Amino acid sequence: MVLTKEQIKKVEITVRESLRNKFLTYKPETGNMPFHYRLLGRDRMALFSFIHSLNTTFGTSIFEPVAESLASLRFSAAQKQFVVGDTISEQAQIEIQHIMNELTIGRNPNKMEEIERIRKVATSGRINKLKTVKVDLFVKSNDGSIHLFDLKTAKPNISNFKDFKRTLLEWVQSICQNIQIQIFILMLPSLTTLMNLNLMRDGH
Repeated sequence: MVLTKEQIKKVEITVRESLRNKFLTYKPETGNMPFHYRLLGRDRMALFSFIHSLNTTFGTSIFEPVAESLASLRFSAAQKQFVVGDTISEQAQIEIQHIMNELTIGRNPNKMEEIERIRKVATSGRINKLKTVKVDLFVKSNDGSIHLFDLKTAKPNISNFKDFKRTLLEWVQSICQNIQIQIFILMLPSLTTLMNLNLMRDGH
């Protein structure tokens, strides 16, 4: 996929403006870290805090708008921060819990099977209100297939993965009644990883 000069310029502007806003508005979360200051030094902790803040910023301010722009070149629709839905059927909640229990005791995940299981009960039973997170990137193909992307800049721990898995299954039930759906978690490089890669490339 080749980007046009206009699209390249848009990506450059997005990155530049995001970094400029971060420099102008950045404030450390806390200044009370006496143990860390004694162990690592105040300057190193300040740099670490800023890089950690940038990693979070990159997700919403850079990766999502850039992904939306690139996806729009190949798909009929692309939207960041997409609201999937706010309801869930009672039977779908039960089925999702069954899937989570099976995975917890060691069953291998099978995305297509899980989607089909939820599809069968997506409208069965009482409909309850659901509060779920927004999809980082929603993409719709020309054939009507839908792809939902959750973008991550840091590797989650095992407990976070469980929460993410439940969220993905809830997304499925919200929109899978009559369409083909694919869901992905994308692990994006953090700023620290990118810096290390550049150092290796430069031979340092």
